[in-house]
Amino acid sequence: MAGTIARKTVIVTGAANGVGLAIARRFVESGANVLLADMDEDKLAEEVKLLAGLDGKAESFAGDLREKLTVNNLLAATLDAFDTVDILINASRQVMAGDPLGEQDCFEQMMHQNVTVNMRLCQAVAKRMIHQAEKGTTEEIGSIVNLSSVAARQTQCDLVSYSVASAALNQLTRSLAVSFGPYGIRVNAVALGSVMSGSLQNALVLDDSLRDRVIDATPLGRIGEAAEAAEAAFFLASPDASFITGQILVVDGGRSLLDRMDQLSH
Repeated sequence: MAGTIARKTVIVTGAANGVGLAIARRFVESGANVLLADMDEDKLAEEVKLLAGLDGKAESFAGDLREKLTVNNLLAATLDAFDTVDILINASRQVMAGDPLGEQDCFEQMMHQNVTVNMRLCQAVAKRMIHQAEKGTTEEIGSIVNLSSVAARQTQCDLVSYSVASAALNQLTRSLAVSFGPYGIRVNAVALGSVMSGSLQNALVLDDSLRDRVIDATPLGRIGEAAEAAEAAFFLASPDASFITGQILVVDGGRSLLDRMDQLSH
């Protein structure tokens, strides 16, 4: 192993529940300093208490990252708590179905939440990472992992906005990997499908038959755990992936191999 996660500072967005929370817990367990960011202040406070006593440290930041100023405030809060930032995990996602013929607002929301917000965070954090190191270094100074979806490669009419946003996020990941590479910053993504994310949990509540349909469309025959997705994000951010950048790692139990377009992707 080329290094360690211990004492590294990690920002995890969407960390109040689901995959984001599982990722935050994975880093804290490994001794990292983790800033959990989300809009649910009460849930964040509750989870930070539960993380106390593990090897790392956890702090929370509540705010709406769709606002430009909130992105700057998040970075400032991280530096106040831990002095530096070494890893960014963009785990905050929004899944919304809509009518392709009349849901302009849906499209704008999906692009803003899942692409624009991530872009702003990547830019702000990357600038700080570069500031922390000598400009032009060839050594790794930071890592960024985005959470995307297998919907990026599937054609589902009621998820057209989410699918387009996911595809855009994948391309953003690849483009930033090339742009940030010379500075020693790696950028990768985890594409989720058939994993118990917050969005899938909500969908299962609304549709009693969805669980069976998702399992039927998944070669491994089950829904993945949030902790399994967290392991993928942890790996990509860790020194074990020190020569990996610009990659989209699919975590879906083989679901995208079947291309079941009749089943929603999350």
